Amino acid sequence: MTATVEKNMALMRTAYRLVESGEFDEAAQMLTEDFIANVPGCPDPLHGREIWYQGTKIMKDAFPDLKINVQDMFGVGDKVTVLVHFEGTHQGTFLQFEATGRQVGYRSVEVYRFEGDQIAEEWVAPDMLSLLQQISPTPARH
Repeated sequence: MTATVEKNMALMRTAYRLVESGEFDEAAQMLTEDFIANVPGCPDPLHGREIWYQGTKIMKDAFPDLKINVQDMFGVGDKVTVLVHFEGTHQGTFLQFEATGRQVGYRSVEVYRFEGDQIAEEWVAPDMLSLLQQISPTPARH
């Protein structure tokens, strides 16, 4: 593993810690100004730190005790891929769903591209179906 890949992986761990602790301004500074977010359901990439900031704040407002557990992380060149598990308590409105007070957990596969010491682009594939089933008025039984 190269020093650059190790550095990028360490930066990702720092970014996740900042998000988990609600330090959004500090986390946003880890992004390039022209940050690109590739989000499922959006036909075109979204641009700018503000897009990331808004999405992250929505998630933390709905799940204020959000825990981010990195299950695996690996990198090649300027990219880092993360298998991550999110857990939290649904304490605020998320999408159209009012707070349920339920404990939830879901996984995501995420790829990040770095430019220097900043995150320039992300591709995220969260298991939104699982999350929405857990917070729907009548959750699916497993």
